[in-house]
Amino acid sequence: MAFSNLGEKLQSIFKKLRGKGTLSEADVRESMREVRLALLEADVNFRVVKNFINTLTEKAIGHTIHEAINPGQQVIKLVELELIELMGSAQSLLTYSPKSPTVYMMVGLQGAGKTTSTGKLAGQLRKQGKRPLLVACDIYRPAAIKQLQVVGKTYDIPVFEMGDKVDPAVIAEKGVEHARANGNDIVLVDTAGRLHIDETLMDELARIKQSVRPQEVLLVIDAMTGQDAVNVAQTFDEKLGLDGIIVTKLDSDTRGGAVLSVKAVTGKPIKYVGMGEKMEDLEPFHPDRMAGRILGMGDVLSLIDKAQQAFDEKEAEELQKKMMGGNLTLDDYLTQMQQVKKMGSLKDILGMMPGMGQMNINEADIDEKALVYVEAIIQSMTKKERTNPEILNGARKRRIAAGSGRTIQEVNRLLKQFDEMQKMMKQFTGGMFGGKKGKGLKNMMGKLPFLS
Repeated sequence: MAFSNLGEKLQSIFKKLRGKGTLSEADVRESMREVRLALLEADVNFRVVKNFINTLTEKAIGHTIHEAINPGQQVIKLVELELIELMGSAQSLLTYSPKSPTVYMMVGLQGAGKTTSTGKLAGQLRKQGKRPLLVACDIYRPAAIKQLQVVGKTYDIPVFEMGDKVDPAVIAEKGVEHARANGNDIVLVDTAGRLHIDETLMDELARIKQSVRPQEVLLVIDAMTGQDAVNVAQTFDEKLGLDGIIVTKLDSDTRGGAVLSVKAVTGKPIKYVGMGEKMEDLEPFHPDRMAGRILGMGDVLSLIDKAQQAFDEKEAEELQKKMMGGNLTLDDYLTQMQQVKKMGSLKDILGMMPGMGQMNINEADIDEKALVYVEAIIQSMTKKERTNPEILNGARKRRIAAGSGRTIQEVNRLLKQFDEMQKMMKQFTGGMFGGKKGKGLKNMMGKLPFLS
């Protein structure tokens, strides 16, 4: 999970601070030394770390010790604010041209996920009511045009191409003309990448930029390459001029150094981050929400965004009424689990839950396949059994276990979890968090089948 190593170390450092009634200058400097090491181990740029720690130390010593009622908590708040500032202060949105079509030029090295991200971005813009067109300007990489066509078909986006014998700058220009003639208000130009930056690549990209004059040039970088990604971003910006950055594969990068470094080094905002394979997993980047995830404070707003995309509104309302009335059936329970599954990786979902940052999610026993097993068990029941699970005796359970390919113990465990979920829901009639903030929600998550 993104930032898991850094988050775990920072939370350990802050746990020590919370236990202190007062903080000396020595306490602050020792904590900052540990934060510095944690950031360097997360592959954050050395100069970025140096400036971050110097600023933080100055603020902590000059303000916290003398004024804070709870010094430890104040230091944590200062770290949060500095992290937000480091990553860009506020969300940076795509801008649109006053004259249609708006052209976005997508650039990056091979292997960063540029073509896939281009398709995902087009798919999201289409859901917002836009009419995007993909333009295939990578004429060198084998099957690059075919890949873009497959991506376009996946998200129902048209693709303009002229084969691999025409100059990419001409293809880009003709693509924009095609969009204008066919009512496409967004054009995403998928350019060629290389294994490394060279003069030939930059000359070609400069010619494409000159031919279509894009509203924004968006660089796609791979989070897992760490400092190399930051160096690539700096070079692209110097040679081409960037307007924004998309960081991919953040869900696979436990360090996160690229995200914490790239804005400070280039001055260019991160606009999207890739957190998985689905279209919805290309997430708009919110510096404040990401800081909350890193520090174990959760990210409720992003969780709500994911839920709104995954849940059918009418089904959700009906399910909520049943939950509040304690009238859930196993069919309802299965529907709930399937909707959770649509929201993405279970570890990422748990990482967004308030209060869950205090547990080590990396080491938690989270079974990503558990929802598949739940589905198999419930679908092996009759309609009557799903509605009235109390009738399930030994013989019925053996039949269900055999039909689902699971064990009787797993069938019993599911029924117990369902019963505990029913009881837990009754505690939520007074509010989502059931009293102390995050406590009730955390208890409920513990009853779900994927977290044992």
